[in-house]
Amino acid sequence: MNRVILLVVAALLFSGPAYGWDGTDTETGASIEIGKGNLVREGRDIEIYDNETGDYRDVTIEDINRHGSGVEIEVYDSESDEYRTFEMEDD
Repeated sequence: MNRVILLVVAALLFSGPAYGWDGTDTETGASIEIGKGNLVREGRDIEIYDNETGDYRDVTIEDINRHGSGVEIEVYDSESDEYRTFEMEDD
């Protein structure tokens, strides 16, 4: 019985949510999430989650600009062949 309790407690401690970086697509207004573990640097490929479409997409970071209380990230989405701009929350 004690072993089961220990396993449940360990599972709860080590299976917390994977927090990401939340923002908004400036053109569509869709909520965007950059998942934990993505290295956000110019020229890097990252995975985003688009809440409007419910899809994960791989994009290439073209430009990063900090302004005010946020960060603007311009990405290239090769699947749709379009550039997108995200306003990310700066926590």
